[in-house]
This record gives sequence, structure tokens and C-alpha cells, in this order.
Amino acid sequence: MKLNTKLVMIMLTMLVVATLILFILNQFSQNDLVQEIQESSNVVSKAIQLSVEDLTSEEESTRLSEYLSHAKNKGVNEINIINNEGEIINSSDPAQVGKKREIKKLEKGLKRRGGGGGSSLKPYDLVVPVIVGDEQLGYVQINLLLDNIRDIQHANFVRRLSATVLVFMGGMILIIFLARRYTSPIHRLATGVNNVSAGDLSVTFEAESGDEIGELAENLNEMVKKLKEKEQLEKRLYEAEHLSKVGQLAAGIAHEIRNPLNYISLAIDHLKSELLPSCPEKGGELESIADNIKEEVRKANYMVLNFMNYGRPLKLKLQRVCYAELVDKAIHIMQDRLSERNMQVVREIPADLPAMYIDPELMRNCLCNFISNSMQAMTDGGVITLGAVVAPETGECRLSFGDSGVGIDEQDLEKVFQPYFTTREAGIGLGLAITERIVKEHGGRISVASRKGEGTTFTVILPASALARSEEQARQATLIAAGPNEASGN
Repeated sequence: MKLNTKLVMIMLTMLVVATLILFILNQFSQNDLVQEIQESSNVVSKAIQLSVEDLTSEEESTRLSEYLSHAKNKGVNEINIINNEGEIINSSDPAQVGKKREIKKLEKGLKRRGGGGGSSLKPYDLVVPVIVGDEQLGYVQINLLLDNIRDIQHANFVRRLSATVLVFMGGMILIIFLARRYTSPIHRLATGVNNVSAGDLSVTFEAESGDEIGELAENLNEMVKKLKEKEQLEKRLYEAEHLSKVGQLAAGIAHEIRNPLNYISLAIDHLKSELLPSCPEKGGELESIADNIKEEVRKANYMVLNFMNYGRPLKLKLQRVCYAELVDKAIHIMQDRLSERNMQVVREIPADLPAMYIDPELMRNCLCNFISNSMQAMTDGGVITLGAVVAPETGECRLSFGDSGVGIDEQDLEKVFQPYFTTREAGIGLGLAITERIVKEHGGRISVASRKGEGTTFTVILPASALARSEEQARQATLIAAGPNEASGN
């Protein structure tokens, strides 16, 4: 509901409530007034009746004075019986008996008397002629005070005024409550806007109502969402620009780096051909050393290519690979460094782990990166644990890489996969960034868990399709090798 609609409804409700209360009070007041007039009329009628009886009777009576004590409660102040000559022959006030009234000045009916001070209303005289047959016997004069009616009107006025004040006080309290209710979200929105303007895009504006304030909160949330998208776009543009500059630098030095690597590779081949025939007793050792050097040269050349092509999409060369054999090759390359640092590699790879359909070169690069990071995290030796398991509920393959090193600071956990982020002086911060790209290109995801001083565990989750496709490839290869007869069951 819109805010202006709510305000209009509040005003209309207050008006209706005030009108209804005043109407009800007025009805009660009218009923009280009518009842009071009826009772006063009955009292006056009774007074007239008694006066007529006293006028027509020859005996003296004290009924008027006795009745007046009751009649005064209903506004009858005094009752006089006057004969045709104007003499008061009987009265509720004995002091009035015998006094004269001017008949000409006695106006029949109800007339206001010119006296009566104080806070009371002016008294009224009711003069009623008494006629029996064709003869007028005299007059009955009743002095009336309408204080009761005045009190009823005053009480009605007080009640109406009190009701009006209460209604408007209730309205004011309601308005203050609504003002606080609506200004509080506005203050929160203003605080949130200030935080957003200060650069905090994690602010969320709660749309608690469907009025203009709720719409404003939704619009602000949309604005923050677009600002986040813009910030992310700017970060990607900055990263792309940075990568472009790195690519230009890499393209400039790649030739200078790869030429020495090629020369080293050729030199190793030449030394193998020259030294192995002349030293047959050390041929195996020399050949192993030469092969390791060539593998390191090949790896360095591959890293240069990755550095040059980091900003470009990777091209996967998927093959059916046994993960245990891939681990053996990666450890063989790094065995000397592991031995020098007194580090042990523990494999927790089940023997029945299905083969994978992956790029062996890229995945071996990932293994080497994980092992290298673990070695750098353990300066005084330690254990590197390589695990693998297939989740039965999802069919995903989970590869784990744990160490017992120094761990990663909590504030750095979310940065470890960012390009060029490193905590080592000699690192360039591309190892884990390249590893993450390789895993994502395989359709997987990577996560890290670490506690300072307790070690770090990286987990790579490859989709079930990486295993399903390998089995399908094996089945197809078996059918092709068996020939058309065996494949058809003949």
C-alpha cells in the first residue's frame, strides 16, 4: 500500500471515529435532556394539580410546601396561588402569603423573570389561569430554574470536548508512531547509502514494506547490484589489461628463454650419445640424470608457454589416463628435491580407482604445482598426502593434496588463486592460478582449507563425466580392437 494512501486512510479513520463518537455522545445527551424535561414536566403538572386543588378548597393546606422539597430537585423553585385580585392566598413560601401581584403584569405562559443572579440561569415564571366552568378562580404561578438542563448541556459539552481531545490525541500518538516507523527505515536507507558511497558494496537494503520506502529499497538494491557488476567488470578489465602487458613482456623474452632451453636439450642429447658408450659402468645413472634434466627443461619450456598463453583459452588434449601412474611421473620428476628436504609422500589412492579422461600434461603440471607448494610450506621436512576417491552419491572424483606445513593465513585463503598473488619473495604467483584454470577447463572446481600452523589441504573435484567418458572410451576401444565379428557377438 502506498504511503499517501495510508495517510489518507488514517485521516479518514480519525474523522469517522470522531464523528461516530460525537454522534453517540449527542444521542446520549439528547436522551438525558428529553428525560429531564419529561420529569420536570411531570413535576410541574403535579404542582399545578396541587395548586388547583388548594385554590378550589376552602381549607388551608401545607401540601405545596411539602411538595416543594421534592420539586426543587427538578427545577421548581416556588409555587404561588393568586386570586383574581392579585393576592397570594397560598404559597410554598409562607412569607409570600398575603402579598399582592399586579394582575395586568401577570403574563400567561412561560416567561423569563428579570432576576436570579449567581451562576444559575435566569428564572422563568409559568403563569397558568385556573378556570372552573365559566368562572376563573385565580392563577397558579410557578417559578422555575432550568439549572438541571444547563448542567446536562454543560456535561454534554464536556463529554464531547473530551472525546474530541482524546480522538485527536490518539491521532497524534498514531502519527508520531507512524512517523518513527517510517523515518527509521529512511535513516537506515540513508546510512546504507552513505556506506555505499564510501565503497562498501556489501550493503543490502531490506524492503520491509510495499510502499514507496520498499520500492526505494529495491531500487537501491538494484543500484548496488549494478555497481557490483561494474566493479567486477572494472576488475576484469584491469586484469585483462594487466595480462596484456604481461603477455607483451612474455612475448618479448620468450624467445630469449626458449633458445637456451632448446640448446640445453640438444646438449644433453649430445652428451648422452658421447658419454654413454665411453662409460658403460655408469650408463644407467648417467641416462637417468640426463632424462631428468631433459624433463626439467621440457617442464620449464612448458611453463614459459603457459606464462605466454595465460590470458588465452587452454586447449585440452584429453586422453585416458591412470591417475596413479600420473602421480608416479610427477613424483619421479621431483624426487630429488623431495629427498633433499627430507619429505615423504603418502599415497591414499585406491587400486580400483577408474581411469580418467583428462589432459595428462596439464594435470601433471597441477600435481607438480601442489607438491611444490607443499614443499615450500614445510621447511623442516614433513608429509605430503595425495588422496583420491570417487563419491558414491554423485560419482564425482575428489583429489586431495594435503601437507603438514605452516598453513595459510585466513585473510589470504580467498586470494591464493588470484594471479600474481604470492607470499614468497621468489614466486610470481601464477602456479595456483594456472592450476585453477586447468581444473576449470576440465569442468571441475578447486577449494582450499587451512589452519595456521596445522597444514593445508587442496581439494580438486572433477565431474562424473571425466570418469564416465573414460569408461566409454575404453569400451569403444575394446569393440574396435575385437573386430566386427566379435563386436556383433558372432
